[in-house]
Amino acid sequence: MAHFAQLDETNTVLNVIVVADEDTADADGNEIDAIGEAFCADLLGGTWRRTSYNNNYRVRFAMIGSTFDEARDAFIDAQPFPSWVLNDDTTEWEAPVPRPDGYYVWGEDTTSWIEVTE
Repeated sequence: MAHFAQLDETNTVLNVIVVADEDTADADGNEIDAIGEAFCADLLGGTWRRTSYNNNYRVRFAMIGSTFDEARDAFIDAQPFPSWVLNDDTTEWEAPVPRPDGYYVWGEDTTSWIEVTE
């Protein structure tokens, strides 16, 4: 089984579906992204990109609200907070200050980590 993500005009993920292997394969049984993407487009319309449930393809599994970055050939999670920046090497969002050890939550209004106590 293969997974495919439907993209809008800004490459934001709208939907993720599972497609049978035979609908992604050529006559010799080789899975080819373009065949699966065309199958999805013919069936449901729109633009589709293959994604991997176990994160070994296009960096991470596509989630609704994430975006597909063509240049990186990667799905990037939605930005969790306006102050966080994307690490170009890891494609992970990072807080402007490192998280301390312990149990903390991000406070966007103070752009700092807030310790959670019992």
